[in-house]
Formats: sequence, C-alpha cells, structure tokens
Amino acid sequence: YQLALPPSMSGMHDVFHVSQLRKFIPDPFEPVELETIDLKADLTYQPDPVCIVDRDVKTLQSKKIPIVKVEWAQSPDGEFTWELESVMMEK
Repeated sequence: YQLALPPSMSGMHDVFHVSQLRKFIPDPFEPVELETIDLKADLTYQPDPVCIVDRDVKTLQSKKIPIVKVEWAQSPDGEFTWELESVMMEK
C-alpha cells in the first residue's frame, strides 16, 4: 500500500507491505475524558446516534421487522448496533 503522507513526514518511506500489517487491539483500560460524556445523576448516559449505516428487514415466520444499523456518538471504538427502525425514528 502506498500512503499519501503530510509534508511533515516526508522523510518516512510511503510504501507498506501487507505482511507487515498487524491487527489493532484497543486498550480497554484507556482513560475516557469525563468532560465529553454527559452523565446523569445515576451515573449512566445515553449516547446520541450519529448516522444510520445500513437497513435490513428481519423475517420471523410471518412477521417482518425493519431494523437499522446505527453508529453511536461518544464511543471510543465507533460502536455500531442494530436497532428497531421504529425506535430510531422516534429519536
């Protein structure tokens, strides 16, 4: 892979081989800045949905349930979850 590097990194080699790539493992103990999270009195928070990434319809026997894949704000790893479309349209 060849990368477009900023001028400040012009001395760095811009080609990386696939054999040198490693899976990123996030640190679960990385501190979270509490100023960025609005905590309620019971020390819980409700993250805001950023955008709907995907849509699907699940079929349970004769019932069809529309669901959406939602990206959530204030998530350290870009969390995505499947939610009921009707619930997300209320938000």
